[in-house]
Parts: sequence; structure tokens; C-alpha cells
Amino acid sequence: MAITQEKKKDLISQHQRHKKDCGSPEVQISVLTEKITSLTNHLATASKDYQSQRGLLMMVGKRRRHLNYLKEKNIESYRKILDQLAIRN
Repeated sequence: MAITQEKKKDLISQHQRHKKDCGSPEVQISVLTEKITSLTNHLATASKDYQSQRGLLMMVGKRRRHLNYLKEKNIESYRKILDQLAIRN
């Protein structure tokens, strides 16, 4: 269910702004998107796992807040991350 450290490092290296960046909105959005995808796949088989459903909704909300922040601060980066991760508006 959780993403591996190698996958997380790969996501960070793809979306980081500079060499030591691990907390920018782009990085956090990409990591949250991977976690959401993993949890969605889990919930396809375990439909009555209500705690995971709640966690999924919380992650989606957190990602939405990061996207809204990025949209206000840097619209080009916002559009780029939406295209890269195939996220709907």
C-alpha cells in the first residue's frame, strides 16, 4: 500500500526545483498523487476498509490545497504538474 523509498526518491528527483529540494509543492503533489493511486488500487479490492477511505479523502484534500497554493503562486508550474501527473482540475 505505501510507496517504496526508491519510488519516492525518483519522484522527488523528477519534480524538485533544485538539488536539495524535497518540500516544494510540486514534490509534495507528486508524492501524494502516487500515494493516492496506490490507495485507490487497494480500495478496489477492499471496499469496506473505511479507515483507508478516510485516509484517501484526507490525502485528496491535502493535494487539492497544495494545488490551489501552487495555482496562486505559479500558474505555469501548476499547469505543468497537472499535465505531468494527469490530474483533472
